Amino acid sequence: MSREVISHTDGHVYEFAPEMEPVYEAADGESLTIETIDSLNGEIQSDDDLLDAIPEEVNAATGPIAVEGASPGDVLAVKIEDVRVAEDRGRVLTAPGFGLLQDDPGIEHPATRITEVDGEGDGSDGAGSGSDGAGGGSDGAGGGSDGIGGGDRIEFEGIDVPIDPVIGTIGVATPDEAISTLTPDDHGGNLDTTDMTAGTTAYFPVFQAGAMLAMGDSKAAMADGEMCGTGAEIATEIDVTLSVIEEPEVPLDRPLVDTGDAVKTVASAETMAEAVEIANRDIVRLLARDHGLSRTEAYLFSSLVGGLEISQVVDPQVTARNAVPSEYLSVPF
Repeated sequence: MSREVISHTDGHVYEFAPEMEPVYEAADGESLTIETIDSLNGEIQSDDDLLDAIPEEVNAATGPIAVEGASPGDVLAVKIEDVRVAEDRGRVLTAPGFGLLQDDPGIEHPATRITEVDGEGDGSDGAGSGSDGAGGGSDGAGGGSDGIGGGDRIEFEGIDVPIDPVIGTIGVATPDEAISTLTPDDHGGNLDTTDMTAGTTAYFPVFQAGAMLAMGDSKAAMADGEMCGTGAEIATEIDVTLSVIEEPEVPLDRPLVDTGDAVKTVASAETMAEAVEIANRDIVRLLARDHGLSRTEAYLFSSLVGGLEISQVVDPQVTARNAVPSEYLSVPF
């Protein structure tokens, strides 16, 4: 059965807001392919292209996509079936005033390194670039349909790095204020979480009718923390199936992910201390319900089976998660 393809050329957003106009309405349970452009809109194509500052419009998120039947208080399940790189290069870079070591005088800000897919090309021929839909799949340039970007590694300074694509920005309409796609919060957004990849089901609270899902800012590879401020930023094609969980028995306040091996709460806040505390509170609530434990017992248990993980430390809010192996915690929906 063919999937509807939703491209960034059909519509994209630079903020998640309470009122958003959908570019497509999906049926509950529908499977889609979502095409994304790299986080810098194809502007960086060679090592000589430098980012003097973070643009006002960054992390274009394809969508939003309304999901039929989704209402405030529901949960939107996003089953991520595949994430494919869709151009022949990524880009990893620094920018002034951005990144974990932004004040280190020994590190250049700005700096750019192009990461060729399969180590092919020299970054000068423009494949996968340009103003006509950089990173898009519709005309073949930078698309995945002709095999460009079909490799299993990128090259950084002669070093091979396995391609392990990640969706950097993914979220839904916010409850009461607009939030830039650069910033993560309870709606999702710029979570930069390595678990947002093939094989994961991500769950989001629904704050507005239709949920209004959007995603983009993908990376061919990225480490937990995203220390310099980027991964290998790249265009992608993402296969997802969207399902609405109506009136869930357990309310969801912010994103939750099921990797198949672990259930993880995801929290964003101004400081890492706040983020890990929120992620721990959320996991305690789930453990208490799953095992019939008191909050105290669940808190103690979380210190035996949980595991705090850093998603990113460079955005306007930082993001952390608390992971519990699936043998100890089931998805509550």
